Amino acid sequence: MPAPSRHSRLSADGPVLDGIPEHGRVPRYYAVKVELLAVIAELGEGAVLPTERELCERFEVSRATVRQAVSELVLEGKLSRRQGSGTYVAGPKLVQPLALVSYTEGLRRQGIRPGRNVITLERRLAGSALAADLQVTADAEVFHLERVLLADEERVGLESTYLLVERFPDLLDVFDPEQSLYACLSERLGVVFDGAEERVETVLATPREALLIGTNPALPMLLMHRVSWGPDGVPFERVRSLYRGDRLSFTTRLGRTD
Repeated sequence: MPAPSRHSRLSADGPVLDGIPEHGRVPRYYAVKVELLAVIAELGEGAVLPTERELCERFEVSRATVRQAVSELVLEGKLSRRQGSGTYVAGPKLVQPLALVSYTEGLRRQGIRPGRNVITLERRLAGSALAADLQVTADAEVFHLERVLLADEERVGLESTYLLVERFPDLLDVFDPEQSLYACLSERLGVVFDGAEERVETVLATPREALLIGTNPALPMLLMHRVSWGPDGVPFERVRSLYRGDRLSFTTRLGRTD
């Protein structure tokens, strides 16, 4: 199969030169991948991808070549596999803002119904690492809330939140673990989120995390760490959020600083 024309496929919407090196030679699977992107655009969200055999005949390549191209598109979230059913064109990724808004609010702005499945709700000692983040002693008590995050009933992430018991002694009396924690903190407990420090990195899920989220352990994940504080500048919350890299992306708005 000839490589796609370098100039015929240039687009401001895609990767620079569609990933084609200057010498124009690309692996056969990548040439198929580029062609598959056009097929996906034509089919539309939710459509079934043609079978491997059909794609092999269409592109005149081996099954191994087609499988590699399809696998990369699955990892990128452009296709999704359903066991026993086939491979489908995936919908657009969810967009979560990097801002002082809750997971709930971020999804509702997109017309998506948020949900949560509670895995853990416990009191425990902070330990040294968490204590350093929250500026307390290692034997300070914290609430640990772990929940699977849902978007229109689809599992998309796993979130662990730690809050100081001393700061929120009545939390369990007023909080419904299946509802928005941030709404409870602000509306029921009068908490003001004044600032936060956030860090995002790529990781692979542990076997336990992959099972809870319902994803392939080899799928890249987006891991977010957040420490939040109030107007007094004292941190009171640490959050660890693990999101499916094929279903979520993040956005932020930047401004000039003097």
